[in-house]
Amino acid sequence: MEAVLALAIGVLSGSGIWLLLRPRTFQVIMGLSLVSYAVNLFIFAMGRITLDAPPVINASWGANASLYADPVPQALVLTAIVIGFATTALFLVVLLASRGLSGNDHVDGRENRSS
Repeated sequence: MEAVLALAIGVLSGSGIWLLLRPRTFQVIMGLSLVSYAVNLFIFAMGRITLDAPPVINASWGANASLYADPVPQALVLTAIVIGFATTALFLVVLLASRGLSGNDHVDGRENRSS
């Protein structure tokens, strides 16, 4: 399972970086989203995923930290998802305003006339 998770993180980050290098703003926004999803998966995977472990301390189990799930990575990823949705919405509004003002959706604001 670790190999599948590492492969998923690699594919998401590679695809996101490839889209970040594209000339159109919508592709850049999608690339930022994919990179943020890859980082969220990475943070979640680094949080020692444990099965059937409660996040709240049980008095009968004692204070052994290895018996409990770590809630901090889960809280970080949840916060990052909410912030990611908000920034993606902001980027899309800026994209629409930029397209309305300039008439195209290139990152630098002009079409490449290489033909």
